[in-house]
Amino acid sequence: MITSLRSKIRIVFSLTLILLAALFVFAIKYDQHKIEERNIAQEHAISHYLYTYFLKHGSIDEAYLDAQNVSLITDKGRLVKMRRLFTDKEGKLKHYDVMNVHLKRIIIINNDRFQLILENKNKNPFPLKRVLIFSTVFILIVLLYMWIMKSFKPLSELKQKIKTFSKGNLDIDCKSDKKDEIAEVANEFDHSVTMIRELLHSRQLFLRAIMHELKTPIAKGRLVSEMLDDERNKARMHTIFERLNLLIDEFAKIEKITSKNFDLTIKPYKMSDLLEASIDMLMIDSPKHLIDTKIIHDYTVNVDFELFTLVIKNLLDNAIKYSIDKKIEVVLDNHILQIINSAKPLTEPLENYFKPFHTSKKGLGLGLYIVKSILDIHKKELGYIHKNKKNIFTIV
Repeated sequence: MITSLRSKIRIVFSLTLILLAALFVFAIKYDQHKIEERNIAQEHAISHYLYTYFLKHGSIDEAYLDAQNVSLITDKGRLVKMRRLFTDKEGKLKHYDVMNVHLKRIIIINNDRFQLILENKNKNPFPLKRVLIFSTVFILIVLLYMWIMKSFKPLSELKQKIKTFSKGNLDIDCKSDKKDEIAEVANEFDHSVTMIRELLHSRQLFLRAIMHELKTPIAKGRLVSEMLDDERNKARMHTIFERLNLLIDEFAKIEKITSKNFDLTIKPYKMSDLLEASIDMLMIDSPKHLIDTKIIHDYTVNVDFELFTLVIKNLLDNAIKYSIDKKIEVVLDNHILQIINSAKPLTEPLENYFKPFHTSKKGLGLGLYIVKSILDIHKKELGYIHKNKKNIFTIV
């Protein structure tokens, strides 16, 4: 099915040119038919006149033939050839006939008084007027087509800029000083891009300012915690402030992901190494008591280390939070990572949890939103099933 506007325009103009060509051919054939009728009428008139004149004067009026631009064929060799052409199957010479021989119109007049073979030298006139008219119309249609297709060029440029914009590049300029509808769309889109750019810029400044301000009290808190005499409390405070610092770094990553302001560093990593780094990011005591890791078959994936470990870390964190026994199982096998916990099944379709700030009693509801965003960037999928009273999340 043809949906492209350009294709439709091409079809319309192609049909127009085909109809124009058909009309031209029809007009030429009509003219030829009229000329043929005129020649037949002229040749009949000549035959009748010559017969009448011969009856009166006993001779052929050659002056009349010259005036009609018709000549007698007198060459004996040529006459023999022409008689053969005008002889019927029974071997009799035709009484009257007209034939085109080598683009020349030959007439035979054979009666009881005389036998003549004539050459009609009147040539069909070149249809100059029709050719000029149709050529002019054809050129105008082609020029009109080129003019219309040229007007689509700004639309192609706008399409490329929209593609660039969809990839996260906001440094585009779509302004147009023209007055057509495409220019209006381009200017409105440029205005929207400017507004979005300003909003993102203000949001980034706001978030970065907050994170910068939080870094200061965290740094002071860490210094104060170092002054504590109780080593156990000192370690706890140190862990808390490290956790806060890590959360701020994660929020910075989230901000970059959502604003598409980041560069991926894709390298091959073993999934077991990514899993180990993700467990370290959880900053939990005795992770082996909470996480049972089963590496049946380790494998290599091409990912961004920082972002992908954040995915696994969020999935592990969610699995521990919502687990009934606060224990989870992680299985690596056949290019699939499985995170399994004993928990109630999800109350909504998995897609609903991909929305930011989804209703959650134990967090901000950003975990799966971050996971989905990063997996989309890596062109990987998150799967979910509930089986044997267990939730199983998979990264394929």
